Amino acid sequence: MKAVVQEAYGGPEVLRLGDRPDPAERPGWTVVELRAAALNWHDVLVRQGKYGSPLPHTPGADGAGVDLATGEEVVVLPSLGWGSDESAPGTQWEILGDHRPGTYAERVAVPVECVAPKPAGLSWAEAAALPLVGLTTYRALFSRAQLSAGESLLVLGAGGGVATAAVTLASAVGARVVVTSSADHKIAQAVELGAAGGVRYDGAGAETWPEEARELVGGGFDVVLDAVGSWREAIRALRPGGRLVVLGANRAEQATIDVRPFYFGQYTLLGTTMGSPRDFAGLLDLMTEHRVRPPVVDRTFSLADAAAAHTHLETGAGFGKVVLEA
Repeated sequence: MKAVVQEAYGGPEVLRLGDRPDPAERPGWTVVELRAAALNWHDVLVRQGKYGSPLPHTPGADGAGVDLATGEEVVVLPSLGWGSDESAPGTQWEILGDHRPGTYAERVAVPVECVAPKPAGLSWAEAAALPLVGLTTYRALFSRAQLSAGESLLVLGAGGGVATAAVTLASAVGARVVVTSSADHKIAQAVELGAAGGVRYDGAGAETWPEEARELVGGGFDVVLDAVGSWREAIRALRPGGRLVVLGANRAEQATIDVRPFYFGQYTLLGTTMGSPRDFAGLLDLMTEHRVRPPVVDRTFSLADAAAAHTHLETGAGFGKVVLEA
């Protein structure tokens, strides 16, 4: 089969189209013939060697296609081997595309529990864009932070997949959502998706954006979603008793906070990533019940242009997901 092959760690140029063996059949697993695969920042880290993926390697966590065992149109759940404990994954847990071949290919093998029916009305690109960020965001907001209608949510960032998913999911259930960004047009696009507004974190707002955001909801947020690692500033945006839910470190991998104000503020700090099959089922149910908008797709590329897709992703200029189409 044709697949993106990575033979070294490095920049986007290490990704090229090549030939790889077809996925082997094994009990309890199925093979999906892929129609589209979405990019995630996690894939960039895999490409750079942060997870020690075996070489040569085919990256990619997100995908949608046809289950060859059943003929059904499906989306792939990239959270493999979660286990029975809903509070955290077990020791066998892994992300598809880390240590086994991923979705930048014509076909991929996954456990049978890791395929779900493709949501009605979604294109192949939209369906491929859903699983990782949708699952991660759903678990962060609802399983972990317990966000509910009438509460306020601040999303750090406006253009990435998690940010756009957070705006659409949270606004659909009746939460008031505010975003941060370094670009006015991204704030405007987030408002079109359901956000109530946004603030700039650069320029004149570089030191004061948490307070400016608080003013938009009259006194602080119930929940702040931090995918970038700005804990100190995020806590300033919370109301007393608010929840900070952390699922990324794109801007900083270390955070320093003042301990005394944290415990006097009665804040809750929640770490999360990915999710379980139960979380994924909850995401699909929520999308159906609340008629959630489809995932936002920024640009599509061919499988042969995976390097260009990664280059575009790393510019940070897009709004929504980048997708490879088979």
